[in-house]
Amino acid sequence: MRCHMPRYNNSRKTWRYTEEFKAKAVQLSLLDNIQVKEVAETLDIYPFMLSRWRKEYREGKIVADQRKIKELEKKIRRIEEEKEILKKATALLMSDSMNNLR
Repeated sequence: MRCHMPRYNNSRKTWRYTEEFKAKAVQLSLLDNIQVKEVAETLDIYPFMLSRWRKEYREGKIVADQRKIKELEKKIRRIEEEKEILKKATALLMSDSMNNLR
């Protein structure tokens, strides 16, 4: 697997890494028989940075797929709105049924 990521050879430049990249790097470093140093060298990042990302990953600060989370949150909001509409419709139908029984 070859990754096209910026090199850190120029110490004056600060690189920004995506959450997905960080999560994948952490997941690689968590594989059996793989050391943090090996993953860091392969991805051309500092081992300390990868160690910090691993800590953030454990704390839930780095998530594997940010887009998927946003998509699921949107879906949850839509389902909650639908649920509220169904509750109101049910209440309305129940009150109509009760009025027809009288």
